[in-house]
Amino acid sequence: MTQRQIVRPPEAPTVQAWRKNAAMSSSANEPPRGRSGRGRYRPLLQRVVLANAALLIAACLLTVLVLAPRKFSTVAVDEAIVLVVALAFVTLINVFVVHRFVAPLQKLTALARRVDLTSPGQRIPDARPVSEAGELAATFNEMLARLEREQREVARRVLAAHESERLRIAQELHDEVGQTLTAVLLQLSRAQERLPSDRSAELSEAQDAARASLEDVRRIATDLRPETLNDLGLASALAALSDGFGRRAGVRVERRIETPIPPLGSEAELAVYRIAQEALTNVARHAGSDTAELTTSSDADQLTLTVRDHGRGLPIERAVDGTGMRGMRERARLIGAKLTIERPIRGVGTELRLELPLGGVRCNG
Repeated sequence: MTQRQIVRPPEAPTVQAWRKNAAMSSSANEPPRGRSGRGRYRPLLQRVVLANAALLIAACLLTVLVLAPRKFSTVAVDEAIVLVVALAFVTLINVFVVHRFVAPLQKLTALARRVDLTSPGQRIPDARPVSEAGELAATFNEMLARLEREQREVARRVLAAHESERLRIAQELHDEVGQTLTAVLLQLSRAQERLPSDRSAELSEAQDAARASLEDVRRIATDLRPETLNDLGLASALAALSDGFGRRAGVRVERRIETPIPPLGSEAELAVYRIAQEALTNVARHAGSDTAELTTSSDADQLTLTVRDHGRGLPIERAVDGTGMRGMRERARLIGAKLTIERPIRGVGTELRLELPLGGVRCNG
Protein backbone atom coordinates (compact mmCIF):
# COMPACT_ATOMS: atom_id res chain seq x y z
CA MET A 1 0.00 0.00 0.00
CA THR A 2 1.40 3.33 -1.03
CA GLN A 3 1.19 6.14 1.46
CA ARG A 4 0.41 9.66 0.34
CA GLN A 5 2.75 12.28 1.70
CA ILE A 6 1.01 14.88 3.83
CA VAL A 7 1.95 18.41 2.86
CA ARG A 8 1.02 20.82 5.61
CA PRO A 9 0.34 24.45 4.77
CA PRO A 10 2.03 27.19 6.75
CA GLU A 11 0.60 27.48 10.22
CA ALA A 12 -2.15 30.07 10.55
CA PRO A 13 -1.31 33.02 12.78
CA THR A 14 -2.82 32.84 16.21
CA VAL A 15 -4.76 35.54 18.00
CA GLN A 16 -2.01 35.66 20.61
CA ALA A 17 0.66 36.21 17.93
CA TRP A 18 -1.40 38.98 16.38
CA ARG A 19 -1.79 40.64 19.76
CA LYS A 20 1.91 40.30 20.51
CA ASN A 21 2.86 41.93 17.22
CA ALA A 22 0.38 44.73 17.82
CA ALA A 23 1.73 45.30 21.32
CA MET A 24 5.32 45.35 20.06
CA SER A 25 4.35 47.81 17.33
CA SER A 26 2.55 50.10 19.74
CA SER A 27 5.41 49.99 22.22
CA ALA A 28 7.90 50.76 19.45
CA ASN A 29 5.89 53.78 18.36
CA GLU A 30 5.31 55.04 21.90
CA PRO A 31 7.25 58.23 22.66
CA PRO A 32 9.90 57.87 25.35
CA ARG A 33 8.91 58.99 28.80
CA GLY A 34 11.32 61.60 30.03
CA ARG A 35 11.20 65.34 30.27
CA SER A 36 7.92 65.41 28.39
CA GLY A 37 6.47 62.59 30.46
CA ARG A 38 3.09 62.45 32.10
CA GLY A 39 2.35 65.09 34.72
CA ARG A 40 5.19 67.47 33.68
CA TYR A 41 2.91 70.26 32.45
CA ARG A 42 0.23 72.51 33.92
CA PRO A 43 -3.35 71.62 32.85
CA LEU A 44 -4.94 73.77 30.16
CA LEU A 45 -7.74 74.90 32.49
CA GLN A 46 -5.26 76.37 35.00
CA ARG A 47 -3.21 78.04 32.27
CA VAL A 48 -6.24 79.73 30.70
CA VAL A 49 -7.60 80.92 34.07
CA LEU A 50 -4.21 82.24 35.19
CA ALA A 51 -3.65 83.97 31.84
CA ASN A 52 -7.05 85.68 31.95
CA ALA A 53 -6.55 86.72 35.57
CA ALA A 54 -3.16 88.17 34.73
CA LEU A 55 -4.68 90.05 31.79
CA LEU A 56 -7.46 91.48 33.99
CA ILE A 57 -5.00 92.66 36.65
CA ALA A 58 -2.71 94.14 34.01
CA ALA A 59 -5.64 95.92 32.36
CA CYS A 60 -6.78 97.41 35.68
CA LEU A 61 -3.28 98.53 36.59
CA LEU A 62 -2.72 99.97 33.14
CA THR A 63 -6.02 101.85 33.28
CA VAL A 64 -5.16 103.39 36.64
CA LEU A 65 -1.63 104.31 35.56
CA VAL A 66 -2.67 105.85 32.24
CA LEU A 67 -5.95 107.56 33.13
CA ALA A 68 -5.31 108.58 36.73
CA PRO A 69 -1.65 108.25 37.60
CA ARG A 70 -1.91 110.77 40.42
CA LYS A 71 -4.66 108.82 42.15
CA PHE A 72 -2.81 105.52 42.00
CA SER A 73 -1.41 105.98 45.51
CA THR A 74 -4.79 106.90 46.91
CA VAL A 75 -6.87 104.02 45.63
CA ALA A 76 -9.84 103.57 47.90
CA VAL A 77 -10.67 100.34 49.65
CA ASP A 78 -13.98 100.19 47.81
CA GLU A 79 -12.21 100.27 44.48
CA ALA A 80 -9.89 97.46 45.59
CA ILE A 81 -12.87 95.38 46.66
CA VAL A 82 -14.54 95.97 43.30
CA LEU A 83 -11.36 94.87 41.58
CA VAL A 84 -11.15 91.69 43.66
CA VAL A 85 -14.83 90.86 43.06
CA ALA A 86 -14.46 91.46 39.35
CA LEU A 87 -11.37 89.27 39.31
CA ALA A 88 -13.21 86.48 41.15
CA PHE A 89 -16.22 86.83 38.85
CA VAL A 90 -14.10 86.65 35.74
CA THR A 91 -12.23 83.66 37.18
CA LEU A 92 -15.49 81.78 37.81
CA ILE A 93 -16.70 82.53 34.30
CA ASN A 94 -13.40 81.31 32.92
CA VAL A 95 -13.52 78.13 34.98
CA PHE A 96 -17.08 77.40 33.82
CA VAL A 97 -16.51 78.14 30.15
CA VAL A 98 -13.05 76.62 29.84
CA HIS A 99 -14.02 73.53 31.82
CA ARG A 100 -16.85 72.83 29.39
CA PHE A 101 -14.32 73.11 26.59
CA VAL A 102 -11.53 70.98 28.06
CA ALA A 103 -13.70 68.36 29.81
CA PRO A 104 -13.85 66.15 26.69
CA LEU A 105 -10.08 66.41 26.38
CA GLN A 106 -9.62 65.34 30.00
CA LYS A 107 -11.98 62.38 29.51
CA LEU A 108 -10.20 61.46 26.29
CA THR A 109 -6.81 61.52 28.01
CA ALA A 110 -8.07 59.40 30.90
CA LEU A 111 -9.64 56.83 28.58
CA ALA A 112 -6.62 56.72 26.28
CA ARG A 113 -4.41 55.83 29.26
CA ARG A 114 -6.56 52.92 30.42
CA VAL A 115 -8.21 51.72 27.21
CA ASP A 116 -7.94 47.99 26.56
CA LEU A 117 -9.23 46.54 23.30
CA THR A 118 -9.67 43.16 24.98
CA SER A 119 -12.51 44.76 26.98
CA PRO A 120 -14.73 46.27 24.28
CA GLY A 121 -17.35 48.93 24.88
CA GLN A 122 -15.17 51.57 26.53
CA ARG A 123 -16.22 55.01 25.32
CA ILE A 124 -16.06 58.68 26.30
CA PRO A 125 -19.51 59.49 27.69
CA ASP A 126 -21.55 62.35 26.24
CA ALA A 127 -19.08 62.98 23.42
CA ARG A 128 -20.83 65.35 20.98
CA PRO A 129 -19.26 67.38 18.16
CA VAL A 130 -20.33 70.76 19.55
CA SER A 131 -16.74 72.03 19.73
CA GLU A 132 -13.29 71.07 18.55
CA ALA A 133 -12.66 69.11 21.76
CA GLY A 134 -16.07 67.44 21.57
CA GLU A 135 -15.48 66.50 17.95
CA LEU A 136 -12.10 65.05 18.88
CA ALA A 137 -13.71 62.96 21.64
CA ALA A 138 -16.46 61.76 19.29
CA THR A 139 -13.84 60.87 16.68
CA PHE A 140 -11.90 58.94 19.32
CA ASN A 141 -15.06 56.95 20.12
CA GLU A 142 -15.50 56.18 16.43
CA MET A 143 -11.88 55.06 16.23
CA LEU A 144 -12.35 52.70 19.18
CA ALA A 145 -15.47 51.22 17.58
CA ARG A 146 -13.60 50.75 14.29
CA LEU A 147 -10.64 49.09 16.02
CA GLU A 148 -12.97 46.74 17.90
CA ARG A 149 -14.71 45.77 14.66
CA GLU A 150 -11.39 45.14 12.97
CA GLN A 151 -10.16 43.12 15.93
CA ARG A 152 -13.31 40.98 15.90
CA GLU A 153 -12.89 40.42 12.18
CA VAL A 154 -9.24 39.44 12.61
CA ALA A 155 -10.15 37.10 15.45
CA ARG A 156 -12.95 35.60 13.37
CA ARG A 157 -10.60 34.94 10.46
CA VAL A 158 -7.92 33.46 12.72
CA LEU A 159 -10.35 31.16 14.52
CA ALA A 160 -11.91 30.15 11.21
CA ALA A 161 -8.42 29.27 9.95
CA HIS A 162 -7.86 27.22 13.10
CA GLU A 163 -11.11 25.32 12.61
CA SER A 164 -10.27 24.72 8.95
CA GLU A 165 -6.87 23.38 9.96
CA ARG A 166 -8.49 21.16 12.60
CA LEU A 167 -10.84 19.79 9.96
CA ARG A 168 -7.99 19.11 7.55
CA ILE A 169 -5.93 17.32 10.18
CA ALA A 170 -8.93 15.28 11.30
CA GLN A 171 -9.56 14.18 7.72
CA GLU A 172 -5.91 13.30 7.23
CA LEU A 173 -5.90 11.26 10.43
CA HIS A 174 -9.06 9.44 9.42
CA ASP A 175 -8.17 8.86 5.77
CA GLU A 176 -4.44 8.25 6.06
CA VAL A 177 -3.38 7.15 9.54
CA GLY A 178 -6.67 5.43 10.34
CA GLN A 179 -6.74 3.45 7.13
CA THR A 180 -3.09 2.53 7.50
CA LEU A 181 -3.63 1.22 11.02
CA THR A 182 -6.70 -0.72 9.85
CA ALA A 183 -4.61 -2.32 7.10
CA VAL A 184 -1.92 -3.18 9.66
CA LEU A 185 -4.53 -4.88 11.84
CA LEU A 186 -5.74 -6.95 8.89
CA GLN A 187 -2.20 -7.98 7.98
CA LEU A 188 -1.44 -8.96 11.57
CA SER A 189 -4.65 -11.00 11.69
CA ARG A 190 -3.74 -12.88 8.51
CA ALA A 191 -0.20 -13.46 9.74
CA GLN A 192 -1.55 -14.76 13.05
CA GLU A 193 -3.65 -17.34 11.23
CA ARG A 194 -0.57 -18.72 9.48
CA LEU A 195 1.63 -18.92 12.57
CA PRO A 196 1.67 -21.72 15.13
CA SER A 197 -0.32 -21.12 18.28
CA ASP A 198 2.83 -20.77 20.40
CA ARG A 199 4.00 -17.83 18.23
CA SER A 200 0.69 -16.03 17.88
CA ALA A 201 0.89 -14.42 21.34
CA GLU A 202 3.49 -11.96 20.12
CA LEU A 203 1.25 -10.90 17.26
CA SER A 204 -1.66 -10.50 19.68
CA GLU A 205 0.31 -7.88 21.58
CA ALA A 206 1.10 -6.07 18.33
CA GLN A 207 -2.58 -6.21 17.40
CA ASP A 208 -3.57 -4.73 20.75
CA ALA A 209 -1.07 -1.91 20.33
CA ALA A 210 -2.26 -1.15 16.80
CA ARG A 211 -5.90 -1.30 17.92
CA ALA A 212 -5.19 1.11 20.79
CA SER A 213 -3.41 3.46 18.40
CA LEU A 214 -6.39 3.33 16.07
CA GLU A 215 -8.72 4.26 18.92
CA ASP A 216 -6.44 7.17 19.85
CA VAL A 217 -6.48 8.39 16.24
CA ARG A 218 -10.26 8.22 16.15
CA ARG A 219 -10.51 10.06 19.47
CA ILE A 220 -8.15 12.82 18.34
CA ALA A 221 -10.03 13.18 15.06
CA THR A 222 -13.31 13.44 16.98
CA ASP A 223 -11.87 16.11 19.27
CA LEU A 224 -10.61 18.05 16.28
CA ARG A 225 -13.90 17.78 14.40
CA PRO A 226 -16.96 17.35 16.64
CA GLU A 227 -19.28 15.56 14.21
CA THR A 228 -21.92 15.23 16.93
CA LEU A 229 -22.23 19.02 17.05
CA ASN A 230 -23.08 19.22 13.35
CA ASP A 231 -25.29 16.14 13.30
CA LEU A 232 -27.17 16.19 16.62
CA GLY A 233 -26.79 19.71 18.01
CA LEU A 234 -25.13 21.40 20.96
CA ALA A 235 -26.88 19.51 23.78
CA SER A 236 -25.88 16.09 22.42
CA ALA A 237 -22.36 17.32 21.64
CA LEU A 238 -21.88 18.55 25.23
CA ALA A 239 -23.21 15.26 26.58
CA ALA A 240 -20.82 13.28 24.37
CA LEU A 241 -17.97 15.60 25.33
CA SER A 242 -18.53 15.13 29.06
CA ASP A 243 -18.86 11.33 28.71
CA GLY A 244 -15.70 11.01 26.63
CA PHE A 245 -13.76 13.33 28.91
CA GLY A 246 -14.83 11.35 31.96
CA ARG A 247 -13.63 8.07 30.46
CA ARG A 248 -10.27 9.41 29.27
CA ALA A 249 -9.36 11.65 32.22
CA GLY A 250 -10.81 9.51 35.02
CA VAL A 251 -12.93 12.44 36.19
CA ARG A 252 -16.61 11.93 36.96
CA VAL A 253 -18.54 14.66 35.17
CA GLU A 254 -21.95 15.47 36.57
CA ARG A 255 -23.86 17.15 33.79
CA ARG A 256 -27.17 18.97 33.90
CA ILE A 257 -28.02 20.05 30.38
CA GLU A 258 -31.38 21.69 29.95
CA THR A 259 -33.00 20.64 26.70
CA PRO A 260 -33.84 21.91 24.28
CA ILE A 261 -31.07 24.48 24.09
CA PRO A 262 -32.30 27.60 22.27
CA PRO A 263 -31.25 27.63 18.60
CA LEU A 264 -27.92 29.34 18.05
CA GLY A 265 -25.86 30.07 15.00
CA SER A 266 -23.16 27.60 13.99
CA GLU A 267 -20.43 30.02 15.08
CA ALA A 268 -21.97 30.46 18.54
CA GLU A 269 -22.53 26.71 18.99
CA LEU A 270 -18.94 25.95 18.04
CA ALA A 271 -17.65 28.65 20.42
CA VAL A 272 -19.70 27.30 23.34
CA TYR A 273 -18.52 23.76 22.60
CA ARG A 274 -14.85 24.76 22.38
CA ILE A 275 -15.07 26.76 25.61
CA ALA A 276 -16.61 23.77 27.43
CA GLN A 277 -13.92 21.52 25.93
CA GLU A 278 -11.09 23.78 27.09
CA ALA A 279 -12.66 24.22 30.53
CA LEU A 280 -12.83 20.45 31.08
CA THR A 281 -9.26 20.14 29.83
CA ASN A 282 -8.17 22.68 32.45
CA VAL A 283 -9.94 20.62 35.11
CA ALA A 284 -7.89 17.57 34.13
CA ARG A 285 -4.61 19.50 33.95
CA HIS A 286 -4.75 21.85 36.91
CA ALA A 287 -7.64 21.14 39.27
CA GLY A 288 -6.55 17.87 40.84
CA SER A 289 -10.21 16.99 41.24
CA ASP A 290 -11.95 13.67 40.59
CA THR A 291 -15.32 15.32 39.95
CA ALA A 292 -16.54 18.14 37.74
CA GLU A 293 -19.88 19.72 36.94
CA LEU A 294 -21.12 20.85 33.54
CA THR A 295 -24.37 22.77 33.56
CA THR A 296 -26.38 24.64 30.96
CA SER A 297 -29.44 26.76 31.61
CA SER A 298 -31.34 29.29 29.57
CA ASP A 299 -34.19 31.72 29.64
CA ALA A 300 -35.70 34.03 27.08
CA ASP A 301 -32.66 36.31 27.01
CA GLN A 302 -29.55 34.32 27.92
CA LEU A 303 -27.83 30.96 27.71
CA THR A 304 -25.51 30.12 30.62
CA LEU A 305 -22.80 27.47 30.58
CA THR A 306 -21.08 26.61 33.87
CA VAL A 307 -18.10 24.28 34.40
CA ARG A 308 -17.03 23.78 37.99
CA ASP A 309 -14.56 21.52 39.76
CA HIS A 310 -13.83 20.77 43.41
CA GLY A 311 -10.04 20.73 43.30
CA ARG A 312 -7.25 23.08 44.23
CA GLY A 313 -8.46 25.85 41.96
CA LEU A 314 -6.99 27.37 38.85
CA PRO A 315 -3.92 29.54 39.56
CA ILE A 316 -4.56 33.24 39.06
CA GLU A 317 -1.79 33.63 36.50
CA ARG A 318 -3.27 30.84 34.40
CA ALA A 319 -6.76 32.28 34.75
CA VAL A 320 -5.51 35.55 33.28
CA ASP A 321 -2.52 34.84 31.03
CA GLY A 322 -2.84 31.18 30.09
CA THR A 323 -3.04 30.37 26.40
CA GLY A 324 -6.20 28.34 26.85
CA MET A 325 -7.83 31.11 28.87
CA ARG A 326 -7.01 33.72 26.24
CA GLY A 327 -8.49 31.48 23.58
CA MET A 328 -11.70 31.05 25.55
CA ARG A 329 -12.00 34.78 26.16
CA GLU A 330 -11.40 35.45 22.47
CA ARG A 331 -14.17 33.07 21.47
CA ALA A 332 -16.51 34.57 24.07
CA ARG A 333 -15.89 38.11 22.81
CA LEU A 334 -16.40 36.97 19.23
CA ILE A 335 -19.98 35.88 19.93
CA GLY A 336 -20.72 38.73 22.36
CA ALA A 337 -20.69 36.56 25.49
CA LYS A 338 -19.38 37.29 28.97
CA LEU A 339 -16.82 34.87 30.42
CA THR A 340 -16.03 34.93 34.15
CA ILE A 341 -13.72 32.69 36.16
CA GLU A 342 -13.87 32.77 39.92
CA ARG A 343 -13.38 30.70 43.01
CA PRO A 344 -16.36 29.88 45.23
CA ILE A 345 -16.75 31.53 48.60
CA ARG A 346 -15.21 28.59 50.44
CA GLY A 347 -12.15 28.77 48.20
CA VAL A 348 -12.45 25.19 46.90
CA GLY A 349 -12.36 24.60 43.18
CA THR A 350 -12.91 26.93 40.25
CA GLU A 351 -16.09 27.98 38.45
CA LEU A 352 -16.16 29.07 34.83
CA ARG A 353 -19.33 30.80 33.69
CA LEU A 354 -20.23 31.75 30.13
CA GLU A 355 -23.23 34.04 29.69
CA LEU A 356 -24.40 34.33 26.09
CA PRO A 357 -27.16 36.83 25.21
CA LEU A 358 -29.61 35.20 22.84
CA GLY A 359 -30.85 38.30 21.09
CA GLY A 360 -27.91 38.69 18.70
CA VAL A 361 -26.82 35.10 18.06
CA ARG A 362 -29.87 33.18 16.92
CA CYS A 363 -29.64 34.43 13.39
CA ASN A 364 -25.86 34.16 13.09
CA GLY A 365 -24.12 31.33 11.38
